[in-house]
Amino acid sequence: MATKIGMMDSAYFVGRSEILTWINTTLHLNLSKVEEACTGAVQCQLMDAVHPGMVPMHKVNFDAKTEYEMIQNYKVLQDVFNKLNITKHIEVSKLVKGRPLDNLEFMQWMKRYCDSVNGGSMHGYNALERRETSKGGKDTSKKNVTSQPSTKSTAAKHAPQNARRSDAPSVNAANQSVKASKPSSSGGSSVYSDAERTAYEQQITELKLSVDSLEKERDFYFAKLRDIEILCQCPDIENLPVVETIKRILYATDDDASVVAEAQAIISQNQQQVEPLATILEEEEDLLKVDTQKRKNIINVDVDAAANSTLSPRQRISDASDVHCSGSPLVTY
Repeated sequence: MATKIGMMDSAYFVGRSEILTWINTTLHLNLSKVEEACTGAVQCQLMDAVHPGMVPMHKVNFDAKTEYEMIQNYKVLQDVFNKLNITKHIEVSKLVKGRPLDNLEFMQWMKRYCDSVNGGSMHGYNALERRETSKGGKDTSKKNVTSQPSTKSTAAKHAPQNARRSDAPSVNAANQSVKASKPSSSGGSSVYSDAERTAYEQQITELKLSVDSLEKERDFYFAKLRDIEILCQCPDIENLPVVETIKRILYATDDDASVVAEAQAIISQNQQQVEPLATILEEEEDLLKVDTQKRKNIINVDVDAAANSTLSPRQRISDASDVHCSGSPLVTY
């Protein structure tokens, strides 16, 4: 199932453009960035499309602006996951920040899950009608419907102007073509076409994703180094030679291989000093065992002598009589 896909699964290699096309086609939206779905409302409606009637759309807020309102949407989504026994963990604290990489990864998982249910078939699902029952759903639908004609009208306005310019007589065509290639600084219309603008936006988004991934990796390894530093500062071990060498490497300001070589030399030197000490300690332990045994023998002899000296004459006679009665050959009649 898609609920247990790994990070190296093919689902996480689906591109941003494909994800956006899938969302806009399925829900009749007009999203231009994946992070626009950070409110959680889009995810709730995608689950409603896959499992009709499972999501209480009247609780979903498409007009969520604050993190508190977004969290309420993710609570609805989590309740649906619980009902369907989906074990996918939702990192709400990261998603509501609107970070491109986190939202892209979650939407990649959503697409994989939706495709795995009934083969991704969502025929007969009326996204506009279902969205009207939610808060801000009508306004969202109106914006998406009106945004498409507006783009067509702007294109129609620019068409006659371009036609008039082509009909006018050209003077110094080469100079005009050079000027036209330069962006206008007077605040006029942009000289970039829609295709170029889209390509630039895609490059910017990819760079943002790359930077976000690098920041995650940096934070991960920095946290590991910080844990090592805290461990090295423990009073019980901070004076050990090995810990000193680790600190030397951690606090080195230059990228110099000699620091590692010096640390290895200190460790090897310490090992050479430790080996004779270990031999001496073993010999001392053997001597201590022998001395302890001698002391035990001396103590036993002293105890026997003290016992004999403390016996009264009557006890000695009784002991002798006991020996006599026992038929000992040492007693003479």
